[in-house]
Amino acid sequence: MGLRFAVDTGGTFTDLMVATEDGVLSMHKASTTPSDPVAGVIDSLRIAAEAAGEELGSYLGRGEILVHGTTHAINAIVTGSTARTAFLTTKGHPDTLVFREGGRIEPFNFTVPYTEPYVPRALTYEVPERITVSGAVKTPLDEAAVVEILTSLKAAKVEAIGVSFLWSVVNPAHELAVGALIEKHLPGVPYTLSHEINPSIREYRRASSTCIDASLKPVMGAYMRGLEQRLRDAGFQGRVLVVTSQGGVMDAARVAEAPVHLINSGPSMAPVAAKAYGADDAAETLIVGDTGGTTFDVSLVRRGRIPRSRETWLGQPFRSHMTGMPSVDVKSIGAGGGSIAWVDAGGLLHVGPKSAGAVPGPVCYGRGGTRPTLTDASVALGFIDAEFFLGGKMALNKAGALEAIRTDVAEPLGKTVEQAAEVIVALATEHMVQAIMDITVNQGIDPTQATFVAGGGAAGINCVAIARRLGCRRVLVTEAGAALSASGALISDLTAHQQAMFHSRSDGFDVEGVNKVLAGLQAACDAFAAGPGTGAKAVEIDWSTEARYQDQAWEIEVPLRVPRFAGGDDVRELVSDFHQMHQDIFAVSDDKAEIETVSWNAEVRCRIGSGVPGRLAADSRPAKLPSRPVRFLGTDWIDADVWRLESIPEGQPLLGPAIVESDFTSIVIDPGAKAWRDASGNLVIEV
Repeated sequence: MGLRFAVDTGGTFTDLMVATEDGVLSMHKASTTPSDPVAGVIDSLRIAAEAAGEELGSYLGRGEILVHGTTHAINAIVTGSTARTAFLTTKGHPDTLVFREGGRIEPFNFTVPYTEPYVPRALTYEVPERITVSGAVKTPLDEAAVVEILTSLKAAKVEAIGVSFLWSVVNPAHELAVGALIEKHLPGVPYTLSHEINPSIREYRRASSTCIDASLKPVMGAYMRGLEQRLRDAGFQGRVLVVTSQGGVMDAARVAEAPVHLINSGPSMAPVAAKAYGADDAAETLIVGDTGGTTFDVSLVRRGRIPRSRETWLGQPFRSHMTGMPSVDVKSIGAGGGSIAWVDAGGLLHVGPKSAGAVPGPVCYGRGGTRPTLTDASVALGFIDAEFFLGGKMALNKAGALEAIRTDVAEPLGKTVEQAAEVIVALATEHMVQAIMDITVNQGIDPTQATFVAGGGAAGINCVAIARRLGCRRVLVTEAGAALSASGALISDLTAHQQAMFHSRSDGFDVEGVNKVLAGLQAACDAFAAGPGTGAKAVEIDWSTEARYQDQAWEIEVPLRVPRFAGGDDVRELVSDFHQMHQDIFAVSDDKAEIETVSWNAEVRCRIGSGVPGRLAADSRPAKLPSRPVRFLGTDWIDADVWRLESIPEGQPLLGPAIVESDFTSIVIDPGAKAWRDASGNLVIEV
């Protein structure tokens, strides 16, 4: 029987979902190995093989597809492990990466130091050439000067090259010529051309994504080759796919040629899973919280669509570097099960952003950790059964957790250990609520009308508390919610994003010109479907345009109702949709104003799986477990009912106070809340 694997490498645990041909799921977790992430992948597969009673080689031999979500690209950037990269730009524009987009966070603070440009000025080279906005050549490319620059790059031991010229999105001739010269004079040195990786009108964003992509090519190429080889050596002979930041998957070899798509790889899958598992929920908005060991990632599903953004910063806005690529809109903060609790010199409690991670981990793991974490606080309050962690595979050191909380938090704050554990959970909850506020209230979305979808191994600790604080009426914990991103990867589509720039105005819409551009995008999508997408069960194309009010500074992405424009009615519908989208995002619109379109997008999605969430295998263990004392937020110790998630019958009412345990998570049903399991296996909680 063929198997499909989906592996998500997190900061603390590596999650694995396995699906059989008939849609039966199994879930497994292994500790992440920060120094060697692939080892965590192999370890999770070995655990799955042991659970199936097979040798690893024969088990993997039945595998057809393995989908991998990884943080390796962003980790390489954060740790400075990217390649030594040079930036080639049009003469007279060496400061593109220095100036960025000129914004700042505080309106009156002019002394905040900015980070250094992604590529230092010492490795920035000006190329004599210039193409105008119309695509005409104003200054011919000086090939002799380019050859001289390439000689300098060789002497400087440059490992990768990013090339971004003005208006190459209109006429790429000069960038293509430079690419040919690089191949001739610096064979084997990877390079990225801006018009190929990101044909965007925004000069900084295009240059930034180009340089980031080039800098990642050596390290991600080596990682992908190593991943595939080690999987082959272990016995896997199937197709290796990698999760992209757009919420789809690509072949490992293909994505290694455009690694900028991997920067937000892991978090992009949580809303994909939430959209599938929450398809029957009546709420217009799903707020998706994915709580891992290191971070809390929050995203949305809005009217059946997953919002995306091109403003993805690798740190603080304006002070860091922007990827400039379309990405699932995810906000991440340093709040997870491994977030360390500490009291500063002024007596103020902090939880995170620093995490104990996988090594040494929380104190209760008994692996050398000495500082209390959110997980330790959860053990102290009885949320997590120290004897049943990971289904009993790992016994926790409760005494060590209590002692760490007493020393580091309780005594400095003048509280009991239980009180200190409670405020640790409460503060972590508030951090998560504020992150959700940023992505909902600040964008005109009312969380009281939304459903909160909780995922990740630590999600159940405070999902009801988060929902109550937001005013949400309902919480949805998916059956495989402890590995939400991995379950999303398992049902994701093979995707490719195509983009072309073409300017037009609604009061003089160039139907012929726009349709010509759309036809070109269609051809590129068809080629992808006939190539990497061969054998797909279904092929769909999502069309959109980036548009703005006339003379407005920034564009917004607007879905298209039709793949071609037939006339005035189609244009009027586009204008109407733009006004509505602008209203949704900014709470203001001008329905009397004309608009202008800047670029056109087509995302082709090839269905390589069923696209339907599977179900975990039936569990014969009893649903009701012995009750135990739990200290809920705002209460004293209470004897709480304890249930096993996998065994709860459909429709069985659960009344808080209660704890719902699975082999991979613990879900806290606070007093006053009620829950039941629906037909899809989800745990539905009315708060």
